[in-house]
Amino acid sequence: MLHQKVLELKRWAPTFLSNHKTLFTILWIFGFGSLFMWQSPNFEKLLMLRRAPAGPMPRLRHIAFNITDFGAVGDGVTDNTAAFERAVAAVAKKGGGQLNVPPGVWLTCPFNLTSHFTLFLAVDAVILAVDDEKKWPVMPPLPSYGYGREHPGPRYGSFIHGQNLRDVVITGHNGTIDGQGQTWWKKYRQKRLNHTRGPLVQIMWSSDIVITNITLRNSPFWTLHPYDCKNVTIRNVTILAPVFEAPNTDGIDPDSCEDMVIEDCYISVGDDAIAIKSGWDQYGISYARPSTNILIRNLVVRSMVSAGISIGSEMSGGVSNITVENVLVWSSRRAVRIKTAPGRGGYVRHITYRNLTFDEVRVGIVIKTDYNEHPNGEYDPKALPSIEDISFTSVYGQGVRVPVRIQGSQEIPIKNVTFQDMSVGITYKKKHVFQCAYVQGRVIGSIFPSPCENLDLYDENGRLVSLSASQNITDIDYSI
Repeated sequence: MLHQKVLELKRWAPTFLSNHKTLFTILWIFGFGSLFMWQSPNFEKLLMLRRAPAGPMPRLRHIAFNITDFGAVGDGVTDNTAAFERAVAAVAKKGGGQLNVPPGVWLTCPFNLTSHFTLFLAVDAVILAVDDEKKWPVMPPLPSYGYGREHPGPRYGSFIHGQNLRDVVITGHNGTIDGQGQTWWKKYRQKRLNHTRGPLVQIMWSSDIVITNITLRNSPFWTLHPYDCKNVTIRNVTILAPVFEAPNTDGIDPDSCEDMVIEDCYISVGDDAIAIKSGWDQYGISYARPSTNILIRNLVVRSMVSAGISIGSEMSGGVSNITVENVLVWSSRRAVRIKTAPGRGGYVRHITYRNLTFDEVRVGIVIKTDYNEHPNGEYDPKALPSIEDISFTSVYGQGVRVPVRIQGSQEIPIKNVTFQDMSVGITYKKKHVFQCAYVQGRVIGSIFPSPCENLDLYDENGRLVSLSASQNITDIDYSI
């Protein structure tokens, strides 16, 4: 059934997408190819046997090392932790450089990066994480969370980690970083872990970060987590995890980050493909580092459990000036979502969505104000977030059950939401598939399906047609 569905999508996608962005066609081919390869039961054997001839590694820095120079063996069995640690130390001693990882499966415990550093993964190179949590470091909770996301107290560190760095590049010829998350997911479901799981790649308090032309897969927890970083570029990255039973394997989670671009990526994971965050309740309010000036474009994403692109729910430091454009969300539970709750504080404002395509999505656009997960009982329920200045332009799709569900509340009304140029084919023939509660905003021109009564209507030239009788009308139906 799934194979038949994928074939239908592949036949449909090029024709449909050519009417919007030619780039989507290329991303579909690349994304589905990666997905089929990754799902193959013989994937590891293919990695070992189907290797391209090893050409010379490009020199991206003046000084370059090969991981084999430090005694590493790429057989998937040898523990190469000491080799990676020695290699990074050698780069640091030189004041910067490049570490090349050739074809092979390079098993290692978690290791740290250094500044002025390029980690280059050749075609068919896999850096493979040990799956024994006893070999992963334990770290204090993030200061803007004050609490491990899953357990009180410390958390496991990430597989590849960096703090207080500058000028770091992770790139290659689409080599892979594999977190071997299967063991972690099983222990999490069985409640056998004492600390919050660690991300696959986490870079903290750093600047001038570039991550491009690699595959990240099977993270124990969030996959790529830039935390309180500036000037970050993520481009041409494939991120994969099973769409079910791989809990909290978010693709990319910008967290209190500034000046960031995410583009030309394919993401199919077990939670949000992208989730923009900025801290959790009183800890995020106190840390006070917003996520701002983030551009997300030219993506194909999938999330059967959560959403394609989310903001929140941990957004207590604020989220602003976000642009999401040229994004296809397919076979997902939700497409784009903003989620928050009383106690979060902070704000979500100046968010622009344009040229979105939804295919076979249960709910297209979601804004939710009662996502009540809290680190502990010490949060202030009167710390109310604000949500305003959100625009949706050029939204298309097919096979969508509920195109819009915007659920404000009396204490958290949603202000200044704009819809323009929207045509989404629906699968459910009920009248109220464009659902609203406590939302103020406008519709410019005609859109399909018909908007809720909470919104003012303007014609194509921006002239007022009619004002809403009440922005407080509640028309939310979770049975759809």
